Amino acid sequence: MSSRSNSTRSGRATLGAGLLLADIVLVLAPPSAQAQDAAVTLDTLSVAGSGVAPVGLNLRTVDRGASRLGLTPLETPASVDVIAGETTRLRGQNTVAEAVTQNATGITTIAAPGNGNGAFTARGFAGPNSIQQLYDGTRLYVGAGTVTFPFDTWNVERIEVLRGPASVLYGDGAIGGVINVVTKKPVFTPLNEARAAVGSDGLARLALDSGGPIGEALAYRFNISGNRSSGWMQPEGDFRNLAVSGALTLQAAPDLAFTLSHDLGYQEPARYWGTPLVNDRILESIRFNNYNVRDAKIFWTDNWTQLKTEWSPSADITVRNTAYRLQSRRQWLDVEQYAFNRSTGRIDRSDYIEIYHQQEQVGNRFDATFRGSVFGFRNAFVAGFDVNHIAFRHTNNFSTEGGGLVTSVDPFAYDPGLFPKNGRASPAYATSTNQASVFAENRLILSDQLSLLTGVRFDAPTLNRRNLVTGATFDRDFQALSYRFGAVYAPTPDLSLYAQYATATDPVGSLITLSQSLANFDLSTGEQVEVGAKGLAFGGLAEWTLAGYRIVKDNLVSIVPGQPTVSTQVGRQSSLGVEAAVSLHLFDAWRIDANVALLHAQYDDFNQAVAGTVVSYAGRQPIDVPERIANLWVNWAFAPAWEARLGVQYVGETFSDFGNTARRPDYTLLNAGLDYQVDPASRLSLRAYNLADTVYAISGNAVNGVGTNWLLGRPRSFEVAYSVRF
Repeated sequence: MSSRSNSTRSGRATLGAGLLLADIVLVLAPPSAQAQDAAVTLDTLSVAGSGVAPVGLNLRTVDRGASRLGLTPLETPASVDVIAGETTRLRGQNTVAEAVTQNATGITTIAAPGNGNGAFTARGFAGPNSIQQLYDGTRLYVGAGTVTFPFDTWNVERIEVLRGPASVLYGDGAIGGVINVVTKKPVFTPLNEARAAVGSDGLARLALDSGGPIGEALAYRFNISGNRSSGWMQPEGDFRNLAVSGALTLQAAPDLAFTLSHDLGYQEPARYWGTPLVNDRILESIRFNNYNVRDAKIFWTDNWTQLKTEWSPSADITVRNTAYRLQSRRQWLDVEQYAFNRSTGRIDRSDYIEIYHQQEQVGNRFDATFRGSVFGFRNAFVAGFDVNHIAFRHTNNFSTEGGGLVTSVDPFAYDPGLFPKNGRASPAYATSTNQASVFAENRLILSDQLSLLTGVRFDAPTLNRRNLVTGATFDRDFQALSYRFGAVYAPTPDLSLYAQYATATDPVGSLITLSQSLANFDLSTGEQVEVGAKGLAFGGLAEWTLAGYRIVKDNLVSIVPGQPTVSTQVGRQSSLGVEAAVSLHLFDAWRIDANVALLHAQYDDFNQAVAGTVVSYAGRQPIDVPERIANLWVNWAFAPAWEARLGVQYVGETFSDFGNTARRPDYTLLNAGLDYQVDPASRLSLRAYNLADTVYAISGNAVNGVGTNWLLGRPRSFEVAYSVRF
């Protein structure tokens, strides 16, 4: 949320519909080893046919997020996490943000209402313009710094996380990495599963998963999940959401399949923008107060329709095509900034904001893979193109009284008040973006031990922006070339050593909502060097990865020294780090999964104007970026049909300002679970979140180097859940 002070007027969305829901969700966990020996259990049923183990690092699972060639992490010269959807549900992770940050290595969230609760940090870089998000391999372009879908883990088969530059695969906006959420697919074996849960603060969840054949050649999958709660902060702290996904697969021939899918996401998130700091700390007496107006509104609706075709005319040729239409409608009506006024002892509220987004993206992605030999060596080659058109319309109240209104309320006995009627939104600007790209990858296998992976991508987006108030327009064309070279040496089938060099590009703002002030700047460029090792031991009961990297990003927008009103594109930011992960299941009753990321991130050359003076922030830690991140999960199957689970998440200190004076302290969260396998097809679970009731900030704001408010994370809470397969 620290970026919210800047993105408040740039990061948003609209929406247009509504809907509900209450839900009770059961988070399942694997049964004890004894129960697994006795019968097939719920978690093993849930991943049948997915090719993804519900536990472990999945180093031998085919992953398409890090390569279009369908390589496993062992075969890929990059850092890759493959998180089984069942793992997220076993651990009680109901959102994509929880699933990624508590399982993947070195990823944290800076989720806030202003970025759609969809922003992450990775390898020293932060935000949706540096960590790209995909849904089934399809990218929704970031509009005004906002990503709102996907958010629910119920329909997730797996989450693929590629750490480090990925522009060679998916275009600009991926210097920190890519998160690809892969959904459950239609199945030809009947499948039905439901879960329900109730918890603290009036929480309720419901979810259903159904799949199976419709005749001999047609199969379906249908998922629906809903959540609602009265919220832990009051007033206006309640939330509700609904996720619906349906898909049909037609196996027209043994070598030809068509899959049509549609996904709907509806959210009314908590209308909470943070808690004011009083003398640089959070007072327990106001920890659960929400200072938004009484009639605040936030709505997000996303619709994704995709038609996928896969044709394999021979064992050595695979052709894939995806046609898609993505649509987002979002709205905000809030007062979004809060600061404690020491002279009055009151809370000053500002940024009375109303924003609407209308975004539509229509496109097509095609690729063809060929397997054969080159000069007697085995070889796999894929080439393709991606074209799309994005229409975006932004409506806001920045020019009205609401944008500059300031009110003050008593910290304790306050009237939330109403949003001013004369501060409402009007059409501001519209953009039209056309994007075309071509890409190719090649894997040359020189021997059973050595392989080389190369990739290249060329992007050519064009943007037209029109001011809906003045009628003024401007056009801008970009061109970007990204590439990577990597090598994998496997001295044994269970060990891989690798090295990689990759380049990337990032927009200076959200590309499709580029402002006039940034129109003359080019895309920022970056490069990474990475080396690493990964492997299995003890017959696959132990999996591990180790990686070291350096990333440099150039062309940050920086103020010219001596000319505080003039910006140039000469800034530089870098990060240097090491990451490690391990999964151990050496004893039947115990399993341990752990990862750690240690890095040093800094602005190397970066100037900004402060009170008319140019200030250098060289050597400072980038905003929102922690330099120490770790996760630990310990499972203990202590009795037949019983299993206990403890999760530990550590996030190092971060800063809300360029000068590193508005500090947000590090924090450690404890999450726990207890599961009872009632019978092979049903499970009862108890979940505890933030067991120590730690007060911690997910994101924060600062003014003139002083922290004003923190967006706090969930306090201690509990859920009881039940899941059944029928």
